[in-house]
Amino acid sequence: MKSAQNRNRPPLSAAIREFLDSEASGGLVLMAVAALALLIANSPLAEGYFHALHIDLGGMSMLHWINDGLMAVFFLLVGLEIKREFQGGELSTWGQRALPAFAALGGMAIPALVYVWFNRHNSQTLAGWAIPSATDIAFALGILALLGNRVPPSLKVFLAALAIIDDLGAVIIIALFYTASIDTVAMSAVGLVTLTLVALNLAGVKRLAPYVVLGVVLWYFMLKSGIHATLSGVVLALTIPGGTSDHAPMRVLEHALHKWVAFVIVPVFGFANAGVSLAGLSLASLAEPVTLGIAAGLFIGKQVGVFAAARLAVAFGITEAPRDASWVQVYGVSILCGVGFTMSLFIGLLAFPGNEAIDTMVKIGVLTGSLASGLAGAAVLMLAPKAKQ
Repeated sequence: MKSAQNRNRPPLSAAIREFLDSEASGGLVLMAVAALALLIANSPLAEGYFHALHIDLGGMSMLHWINDGLMAVFFLLVGLEIKREFQGGELSTWGQRALPAFAALGGMAIPALVYVWFNRHNSQTLAGWAIPSATDIAFALGILALLGNRVPPSLKVFLAALAIIDDLGAVIIIALFYTASIDTVAMSAVGLVTLTLVALNLAGVKRLAPYVVLGVVLWYFMLKSGIHATLSGVVLALTIPGGTSDHAPMRVLEHALHKWVAFVIVPVFGFANAGVSLAGLSLASLAEPVTLGIAAGLFIGKQVGVFAAARLAVAFGITEAPRDASWVQVYGVSILCGVGFTMSLFIGLLAFPGNEAIDTMVKIGVLTGSLASGLAGAAVLMLAPKAKQ
């Protein structure tokens, strides 16, 4: 239980406010580029769009560089955010972690079960079970930004904390379930570089340059090892010296990366991966188990999992409800958690590598489920009565 002192503290610190503002603005940009990608993919420019994504650069396609290279920086920021929140932020105590943690677990488990139910007769497509388990923090906070003061600050923090825990779960899922065959030589090199990074940390090295250089080397060997290269970003984040001071290397790097990730890297990823041709789209293609499993997992599974887990955690006295928020507002935010865009698309790429037919189903399912969740969640929050003060 939170103490009276904790309940009376200011709802948002400057650091959290900056984080939320940055993510929300980035979410609005992401919405725009996703819509633009869909428009271009269904216009006379489509051939040039798809051709550009497959241009070879140094042995990898442009799309490969975006998904394996730029997204490693995204995962570096995810790792830094998780580390910061657990060290001295909104997830630093059990009381602060309990509600978003239970909600995140429910919001990962139920969508996965929904997807599995739709795909229970096809062992090939079952590989996509984790696709609807992710929440896109930038998109969701972007929608909250459009709603202004209709949403209390405590719910914005709840959503941000839930999405960060959700990202941690996605990282673990990728590492455990979406790793192909392992190259032992490259993996040995990954271990050696990681130990060197840990040694730098233990030796008290505060300069970021050595960590960044070794991080690039780590990414290269991770790429060759068979483990997805983006996880190098998380490993690097965990070795960078932390601390609650704004001058701590972890905080400095996080601050430097935030706007690049929010306004460049994630939008570029969204633009490269949201473009799906709707030519020949029919009701039959919308009824494919992969498409339905993802869309229903995001729209139905997420809201049921998040809201039920949060409600039960409060009912059993494990934690408290978000301050100044009604349960209808909590339900609205639970629906918004079904906006799974960035991480869902990313997991889809790992689940069905090189399968363009299923990749199209994944994109349609993610876009449909995310759009429905965004519109329904915003509507509920617009109409929800505010909590009594």
